[in-house]
Amino acid sequence: MKKYKKSQISKSSALSSDETNKVVQTDLSENIDILKDLFKDCSDVVFRNFIVGEVEAYLIFVDGFVDSAAIEMHGLRQLIEDIKSNRITADLLKERVISISSLGETIKLDEVVSNVLKANTVLLVDGVAKALIFDAKGGERRGVAQPETESAVRGPREGFTERLRVNTALVRHKIRSNRLKILSKDIGEETKTNIAIFYVEGLAAPELVEEVLSRLNRIKIDGILESGYIEEFIEDSPWSMFPQIQNTERPDTVAANLLEGRVAIVVDGTPFALIMPATFWQFFQASEDYYGRYHIVVFLRLLRIFLIFVALTLPSIYVAVTTYHQEMIPTSLLLSIAASREAIPFPMFVEAMIMELSFEALREAGVRLPQVVGQAVGILGALVIGQAAVEAGIVSAPTVIVVSITGIASFTIPRFNMSISIRILRFPLMILSGMFGLFGTIIGTILVLTHLCKLRSFGVPYFSPLAPLSFKALKDVLIRVPWWAMDQRPDQFVKQDQKRQGDHLMPSPPKLGDEGSSS
Repeated sequence: MKKYKKSQISKSSALSSDETNKVVQTDLSENIDILKDLFKDCSDVVFRNFIVGEVEAYLIFVDGFVDSAAIEMHGLRQLIEDIKSNRITADLLKERVISISSLGETIKLDEVVSNVLKANTVLLVDGVAKALIFDAKGGERRGVAQPETESAVRGPREGFTERLRVNTALVRHKIRSNRLKILSKDIGEETKTNIAIFYVEGLAAPELVEEVLSRLNRIKIDGILESGYIEEFIEDSPWSMFPQIQNTERPDTVAANLLEGRVAIVVDGTPFALIMPATFWQFFQASEDYYGRYHIVVFLRLLRIFLIFVALTLPSIYVAVTTYHQEMIPTSLLLSIAASREAIPFPMFVEAMIMELSFEALREAGVRLPQVVGQAVGILGALVIGQAAVEAGIVSAPTVIVVSITGIASFTIPRFNMSISIRILRFPLMILSGMFGLFGTIIGTILVLTHLCKLRSFGVPYFSPLAPLSFKALKDVLIRVPWWAMDQRPDQFVKQDQKRQGDHLMPSPPKLGDEGSSS
């Protein structure tokens, strides 16, 4: 048999077009020469040589990706001890290593390379023109823990990890139905990142699933290291400031959205899943809104909506009123503001802009520093710098109060990507109010609302169900009605099977006659 010469091997570690079509040969040395050259200078790829019966064999895997104990117990020892024959076939090997899960085989060398890099283990035996592939994944990885960015007072404490199969199992544990479909796909020419697409058959619109797959198929990039890469490639309006795809690290949030007809994407290597389509109101709803009493949830949601308006417009209204419309301020308050600004050398607009930029700088510094130090910088920095700035006559006390209230209001937004968008939009509104007063604030707010109404997320209007108006879906937007009253799924996502629960589930007190008979 013709040997594979090293002079014929490309210097690149990737398979060339000729090598892609190569198949596993019966000559083991030829297969190993090719694979060792492809994995040249890859010190983490292990070629474990041993004897099966009277025949030479190799196990190939990436150290740190696999569980060495599992390979030793379920594969290697069993092969060495149980197989004594020198006539070995692929079927015989499959019977002997049947205790290892996800057993498969291939005859293509490019699939051998791909599976090794996907943390699978490959077995090659001299005289067998097939490669056996089995799953013995392991290694040190972060376990399931409480989500750090989406903490909840009441609700599950488990969050996604960096391991794809752990994440798919967490979602499957929530929705134990054969209608839950999980499609797998690799993206990235170099990273070959595995992603999983979730949807519930019969709830998610087929055209939505097809559109998601179509957008994913258009992605051509060297690597995907986080779900944020994919988010930028598949959103409808990439130039918009507002997020059009929700991200979350909570399995219960993914499961709840799947049951409403949405599609989710989980990426290997990151705990943040993507949910689509998304609406504007979805980013102001916390997961615990669905676990607490609806009376409390109604109050908290209305409070959040008010604080969103505060976080977006309060600095611009303050600048506009104090600069152009002093007649709108009560006399006593106006005198107090004027007295506090008597020694301030800057106009109101410049003063407010300095404080807002300082506040954002402190917040960014607190995020980047270690957690304990970051909290100290955020709290002490704001107090010390604010007090020192007032005493030095750089800014006035009312401005510090307005900026502090604005910052607190922005913290009430449950989703960070929406919170940062609101924070950034404050600055254009402040510029407009500094130029045109309240007219500038109103113009800026109208432009923002117009933009929100024009946005789409996978074809779904971003401001729905308010624009266009759908009374049926308003039960879970600004407020949340009791669970026994939410008998329909959102009609902007689910076109079929909209009924989600039985009829007449409203609890009622027992009748006196029934109570007496039971006693």
